[in-house]
Amino acid sequence: MRITGGFSLSREVEDILVADAALTIGFALVLSGGIFGLSSIAFLYLLPISFVAVSLSFVLHELMHKFVAQRFGAMAAFRKSDSGILITLATSLFGFLVGLPGATMIYAPHFTRKEEAYVSLAGPLTNFAVFAVFFALGSALFPGFGSGVTRILFGASLSSFSYLQIALSFIVFISIYLAFFNMLPIFPLDGSKVYRWNRGVFAAVIAVIFVLLTLVVPLLALLPGLVLILIIALLLSQFYRAVAF
Repeated sequence: MRITGGFSLSREVEDILVADAALTIGFALVLSGGIFGLSSIAFLYLLPISFVAVSLSFVLHELMHKFVAQRFGAMAAFRKSDSGILITLATSLFGFLVGLPGATMIYAPHFTRKEEAYVSLAGPLTNFAVFAVFFALGSALFPGFGSGVTRILFGASLSSFSYLQIALSFIVFISIYLAFFNMLPIFPLDGSKVYRWNRGVFAAVIAVIFVLLTLVVPLLALLPGLVLILIIALLLSQFYRAVAF
């Protein structure tokens, strides 16, 4: 895919900062209850945590796409999507998030499916690394850290936990959530390219995602939300094919 607007570093930095800000606000809205249960105090309390979690999980995810693409000789740069940012913020108001604030755009005249899949896998694998590091840190600092993440996510009073434990909990959750969302086999997400290249690898990555999810969240509790996100992402993919970044 050709990158519009050239390869200006300043343009790329601006785009990724705008996308990072949109996802930060979006996750903070979701985590503080969405429009129906929004608490301004909770939103402001969680906003710095959301910023750290999104920057670690989203920005590193996109940078790894870029670096791996460049290793294969491709040109790559992140581009925000104005329509995708609107979708991200609009869905977050309703307590769930379809995160489409932009993507790393790649131009390579001779890019094989395998190379494209490797570039696509670089993002979710980075999320795995973020999850592993911060889950290990949380487990070392807080006994029963995994079950604590569940309580934090599903209604326990945040005042019962330290700010650090809340931050670590949201970092691990957001990192694995972004891995899950990006691995959906729906255009233009990473999963569509991995699935097209090798269904066995795709299945293995999805299996790892669900194993990691169960370390912090009961799968049955997440299932309705995951199905809703899948349906919405599928519908949006039809629209997104015509969206230029």
